[in-house]
Amino acid sequence: MNDSWTITETPIDHPDSRLIIREYIAEIAARYWGRPVTEAEVDMALTEDPIDDLVAPTGTFLIARMSDATMTGCVGTRVEQPGLGVLKRMYVRPGHRGNGAGALLVAAAEDAARALGATVMRLDTRDDLVEARALYARTGYTEVEPFNNDKYAEHWFSKNLT
Repeated sequence: MNDSWTITETPIDHPDSRLIIREYIAEIAARYWGRPVTEAEVDMALTEDPIDDLVAPTGTFLIARMSDATMTGCVGTRVEQPGLGVLKRMYVRPGHRGNGAGALLVAAAEDAARALGATVMRLDTRDDLVEARALYARTGYTEVEPFNNDKYAEHWFSKNLT
């Protein structure tokens, strides 16, 4: 990722935030189901796992953009309890993968979580999201025992932020 790209906090209800979250949901659901998903299925996924808590004072949502304002990815974080941050909705658009954007988004989310008081960051992911699991390992996350019972979680990671 070159230095002409930016990562900025964006309100979760902003149209750009809603657009990129819908892309993220559509991609991960399509991978899971092995077929394209419908808009209704994306709506259902957002109802089952809402993102409205990725706002101050306990959360944030970040969007990466190129210098021409093209959105390239997003990530959210929230503090679930004092000191404990959770990484959510990590996504890089397919055409922008492989250039370091994912690692920069993870780092930005960690910085945001620290600013919210987190000293530990956790996340969960699935077996089929092999690129994400590799990214988390490269950025210092360690696979840990399950810490939730999310029906789609198959791998759980944690990282000390201090």
